[in-house]
Amino acid sequence: MGAYGASDVIVLPEMFTSGFSTNVASIAEDLDGPSVNWMQKLAEDYDCAICGSISTKINTKFVNRFYWVDHHGVQYYDKKHLFGYGKEAEVYSPGDQHLVVEYKGWKILPLVCYDLRFPVWSRNTMDYDLLLYVANWPETRANAWRTLLKARAIENLCYVCGVNRVGVDGLGLKYNGDSAIIDYKGKELDSLEDEEAVLTATIKKQEMLNFRTKFNFLNDKDAFTFD
Repeated sequence: MGAYGASDVIVLPEMFTSGFSTNVASIAEDLDGPSVNWMQKLAEDYDCAICGSISTKINTKFVNRFYWVDHHGVQYYDKKHLFGYGKEAEVYSPGDQHLVVEYKGWKILPLVCYDLRFPVWSRNTMDYDLLLYVANWPETRANAWRTLLKARAIENLCYVCGVNRVGVDGLGLKYNGDSAIIDYKGKELDSLEDEEAVLTATIKKQEMLNFRTKFNFLNDKDAFTFD
């Protein structure tokens, strides 16, 4: 993954077209809406994958849908853990299925914002290599965001990319970004604070696999099933 224009994957925040909102009448798009069409064109023009979440209408319900778009087509994950405090659960329907994307030799698990607080849902039982979190995570809980991103990387022996918005929303909530790329040891490779910018990094799968071979804590993980 390199500089923009030569990147393999471009990651955008949660609800990148609107900012987080429960006003679905104003922001929700259909499955083949303009934002997905734009993503498809960008993926084609730059020969890359592009991803992020969009408020999406499906028949009579709404989902917070993470779209992964590349030259193979469109895949998606519907956010499972809906933020009750922010009334998300009153408007959106939860997903119940993981998506593991296979792309250029990597296995990638996409999740959305509040999912970060639930380690069981992201537990590495699927042998993924990269965990993506896209978010609208406010400044008041920034320490939790930074801490949990590192925890998810350490416990799952994977790279983590967390992409959060910046700015102030219509309710006066401030978001200070803290987007970051973290390696399988919990080391921050690069990060952004309160600024609009493009963060790029190169991650190395073989180094991660070598570390897993030497310290394969995943072999000792607890067994469980999802209900």
